[in-house]
Amino acid sequence: MSHPPHPDRHPEPHADAHADTEPHSHAAALRQAQARFDAIVRNMPGLVYQFAWYGDGRVAFPYLSDGCQALLGMPAAELRLHPERFEALILDDDRKSYTDAMLASATALSAWNWEGRIWVDAWRDVKWINLRCTPHALPSGDGVQWEGIMTNITESKLEQLEVRKSRARLAELTAHIETVKEQERTRIAREIHDDLGGNLTAIKMALAMLAKRLPPDPALQEKTAYVDALVDRTIDAVHRISLDLRPSILDFGLVAALEWQVREFADQTGIDCVFTCADKDIDVAPDRASALFRILQEALTNIAKHAHASHVDVQLSRTRSYLHLKITDNGLGIRQADRSKPQSFGLRGMAERAAALGGTLSLTHAHGGGTVVAIKIRRD
Repeated sequence: MSHPPHPDRHPEPHADAHADTEPHSHAAALRQAQARFDAIVRNMPGLVYQFAWYGDGRVAFPYLSDGCQALLGMPAAELRLHPERFEALILDDDRKSYTDAMLASATALSAWNWEGRIWVDAWRDVKWINLRCTPHALPSGDGVQWEGIMTNITESKLEQLEVRKSRARLAELTAHIETVKEQERTRIAREIHDDLGGNLTAIKMALAMLAKRLPPDPALQEKTAYVDALVDRTIDAVHRISLDLRPSILDFGLVAALEWQVREFADQTGIDCVFTCADKDIDVAPDRASALFRILQEALTNIAKHAHASHVDVQLSRTRSYLHLKITDNGLGIRQADRSKPQSFGLRGMAERAAALGGTLSLTHAHGGGTVVAIKIRRD
């Protein structure tokens, strides 16, 4: 005989009770996740968004965070309703790069990273923005959707542009200083050669006349010979200083000047040095000729001091618009650390001379060891 359940006992919960509570727990978890996401988005410095581009050319912003108003000057609801207005914000000069970057990202399904300028009508001002987003094909297969973030980079971009302007002004000042220095060297060299050299020559001639009239006293003849030798050494020093200041060989053209410098280097150091140029003469502006000559001088000086080379090749060539100078040695080579040393004024000066003329200077390792210095500057 069965007994009725005890009045104090509770019946076992039915399986349907668990089923009723599961949707509530999922909904609560979803609300918590959404709350965390909203909190993260609110604290992000920029606009979090989804952007869709369909095969028929339509665009949409399925999601826009509250940062839309602060960044673009319009409410998120307005941009969602009129998504074509975003592209209209982009300045005309930057719009092509925007669309090209978007199409490239959509085609390759690669990350889209673009920066450009927009006109924010709310503040009547131009802003620089950067967008970074990741694409994926829409499930329907008729378009691409990106998820990413837009940020205001106006301050950093303006600082970057100011740095570029400062560097450009510094390069112009450097070029001007180099021009003035070359002009001053030329003036001093000519004055030393014409005035001091002329005076020394006159002294030597007068000394020779006096020597003939002196009595045949061995002591006087010895003193006369000493003074004559001293004048000769001084004339040689004047000649050397004038050449260092501004070699007169530059008046005979760039090819002749470089060829002379290579011979001088070989004679002074004993290092085998060969100069090759297909042209007997190259018509080039004086400032460019002087710059290439000084760069060659500095490069050869570096080789003599540091490279421990036994052979150097110097090649000069030209194209319609550019001059190319290549200096190759078979020495120890140059390390990356040597290039960035604070004391590497020679390398820095060579690069600045080339840059001041709108050119470039590169340092590479030579085949089999050594270094290649390659200079490229405009002819005009």
